[in-house]
Amino acid sequence: MFRLQSLFDFYIKSSIHVALSVYALVRMTQFMFEIPYDKPISFFAFFGTIVGYNFVKYDALARAKKRQMRKELKVIAAFSFLCFVAVGVSFFMLERVTQMVAVGVLILTMLYTLPFFPNRKNARNWAGVKIYIVSLCWVGVTLLLPLVDAHQGLGLDFYLKCIQRFILVFDLILIFEIIDLKNDDPHLKTVPQQIGVKRTKLLGLLLLLPFYFLEFFKSHFIEKQLVVNLILVVILSLFLVFANEKRSRYYTSFWVESVPIIWWLMVVFL
Repeated sequence: MFRLQSLFDFYIKSSIHVALSVYALVRMTQFMFEIPYDKPISFFAFFGTIVGYNFVKYDALARAKKRQMRKELKVIAAFSFLCFVAVGVSFFMLERVTQMVAVGVLILTMLYTLPFFPNRKNARNWAGVKIYIVSLCWVGVTLLLPLVDAHQGLGLDFYLKCIQRFILVFDLILIFEIIDLKNDDPHLKTVPQQIGVKRTKLLGLLLLLPFYFLEFFKSHFIEKQLVVNLILVVILSLFLVFANEKRSRYYTSFWVESVPIIWWLMVVFL
């Protein structure tokens, strides 16, 4: 039992679960725009998420708490290195234009992680900016990259999906910020810190209205997708309503991050 718990914790801490969520959204994009399954872009998104998230999470921690985290960090670092190799292989299998867009997303991620200017904090610590940068990165990786690599035109449906995808990720991060409210640095000025938990939940619920109804403005929409999206809205609403600072870390790191995977599975089976 203890070994299973350790494996599950490694699955969460090594960012495999969040990478599956990104992979699921890439597959959703391929489904929505009728793009054949593309292994290079799917693998690039999956392994790239593991590398990016682990670097963001453990870069500062590795330097600040080397003794406490030494063994665990070594395992995660070795795993991340293997994923980095996989990212490199996948990257060189992408179209040239896709590689250029991917570099742009990488720069945005690095801006979020590393201080580019002397005596300045990285974007992760810029007041109120974190949630927008992360949401934009997810939109870029899960929506823009698959379409560019498939040489799809970026028409009205693309822009509508960009807004929907941004709202989805934004709402997911709101739940994280509610759970982490007591641990976050007040200078971060997260949404709950600025407007309070109740208003944050209300904001998240209100954003689900355009998320759902934008589907009707697509050039062509599938009726079953409306049903799937409605179920997704209900699930997200419940996670928002019941989010609080006393929830276990698995509430967000596993269950909330499972939402994109659930969305994809609903599409596959329905």
